[in-house]
Amino acid sequence: MSSPSTEKEIRGNIFNIQRYCTHDGPGIRTTVFLKGCPIRCAWCHNPESHDFKSEIGYNESSCIKCGKCIAVCPVHCHTVMDGKHVFDRANCIRCFKCVEVCPSALEKIGKSVTVQEVLDEVAEDKIFYKDAGGITLSGGEPLSQAEFAVGLLKGAKEMGITTCVETGGFVGYEVFEKVLPYVDLFLYDYKLTDSGLHKKYTGVDNTLILENLFRIDESGAKIILRCPIIPGVNDTEEHFSGIARVANSLKNLIKVEIEPAHTIGDMKYEQMGYGRPDLKYGVPDSEEVLLCIDKIKKYTSVTVKKS
Repeated sequence: MSSPSTEKEIRGNIFNIQRYCTHDGPGIRTTVFLKGCPIRCAWCHNPESHDFKSEIGYNESSCIKCGKCIAVCPVHCHTVMDGKHVFDRANCIRCFKCVEVCPSALEKIGKSVTVQEVLDEVAEDKIFYKDAGGITLSGGEPLSQAEFAVGLLKGAKEMGITTCVETGGFVGYEVFEKVLPYVDLFLYDYKLTDSGLHKKYTGVDNTLILENLFRIDESGAKIILRCPIIPGVNDTEEHFSGIARVANSLKNLIKVEIEPAHTIGDMKYEQMGYGRPDLKYGVPDSEEVLLCIDKIKKYTSVTVKKS
């Protein structure tokens, strides 16, 4: 078994630490976003979380075409053609020399850090947590960096800080077994009831996800079920009743949270070089959200509310 000092030296890759969060679990929380995700939700608004490795974000509108990136790139990924900066990502070796000299448009997405370095930042916010707040691990899929996640959660508990994990549940159950002793609350995604549609829109079916959900519930873990509502994809009576069936089957469920679709992250796809997602959907207004909640409530007495 690793010594405490060794555990604090475990490294992971994160792309953000967001402070004073009020929607990532109870109280005021510090949310640590880990890079890497094994699934691809068609409505994902954090495309910078997909890749497990650090990568380069490029904001074309911020480029002043100074040519500094062209001068330092060892594989000539940057050129200016017809007054337009062209970034050839296919040949990029991610040396990040261009990012180091760019004054405005290029950004390194992802940073290798130790458990201790993250905990030091989290500790700075401890005064704001009171009784309910604490650290939340998000992503991406934070449990995909299992050893790093365990180190963060265990370290936080040793500091007297409460812990939440936001997860899509698509990891081996052995990972849940490792983190369970150190997690106060799981924010567990439930995206689609129909397994075929789940595979169509996320790349995987929901068999493992549901198995893990029910197993952590049996272990006594506290759970909030988080349900994104994507117009034209899962705003159906079948899914609403499916949410309720799952909720009714869980012994340790605190509530169901509905997360309306939004398009805030669409611009990120171009900045990361992925292009905009093919799925087009509207953003439900407050009345539509309330209608979805009322439809779910027809089938369950569990608390259902907007996140």
